[in-house]
Amino acid sequence: MSTPVEIFDTTLRDGLQVEGVTATVEDKLRIAEQLDHLGVHFIEGGWPGANPKDIEFFRRAATDLSLQTSTFVAFGSTRRPRGKVDEDQTLQHLLDADTSAVCIVAKSSDYHVTEALKTTLDEGSAMIADSVEFLRAHDRQVLVDMEHFFDGFKNDPVYALACLEKAHAAGADVLVLCDTNGGTLPQETAEITAEVSAHLPQARLGIHCHNDGELAVANTLASVQQGARQIQGTINGYGERTGNCNLTSVIHCLALKLGVESISREHV
Repeated sequence: MSTPVEIFDTTLRDGLQVEGVTATVEDKLRIAEQLDHLGVHFIEGGWPGANPKDIEFFRRAATDLSLQTSTFVAFGSTRRPRGKVDEDQTLQHLLDADTSAVCIVAKSSDYHVTEALKTTLDEGSAMIADSVEFLRAHDRQVLVDMEHFFDGFKNDPVYALACLEKAHAAGADVLVLCDTNGGTLPQETAEITAEVSAHLPQARLGIHCHNDGELAVANTLASVQQGARQIQGTINGYGERTGNCNLTSVIHCLALKLGVESISREHV
């Protein structure tokens, strides 16, 4: 537990998906400045190219943001099924955002690959590997959000682990285990994170929990105790449905309860 934990803030993307919460481009720039002042390691700005607001935000961030401690991150997804990385519009938008780090969401649940993407499991894992390789070849730090990972692992652990293996072999910097539905219990989170850590001991693991079961903070701490070294969450737990892991709570628990360094002690 002596290894520091990185804080990845997604308030500007996931946090703004909650009903009744919105932010102008100017708001997002000022929030990013405050997150940088807080000392979080990564600030996820949104999905470049997804809508006019995010297009303008990334355009202005290039000149108006001067981050001192945080790394600015653009969010996107893997290539489309049966598509080519060098023709994929989403991947091109990530490159055009010109951030040093990108975070892509990938399907790691067999059910979502076959039912949502309507493709084969082999193609699903190839989409991950191809996208990571493409972005790494363009000198981007790559984080992969493994969507529905815990549900997928419980249904088909072989495929869920294969997705991680593909991403790791392709050069992903962080493999993020996502409790997308927020229905995993802390004991399950701990056990599965431990299995992943043992299976890929050289990989850097992250954790991204939603709060549908009011367990996002508990699940995040359980995962950290079993090897996760990056936490994804939002300020005050804002996020779609019932929200994300509340960084305001979890940062203090790390420092004061577990003795784990995340951000500078002067901010705790």
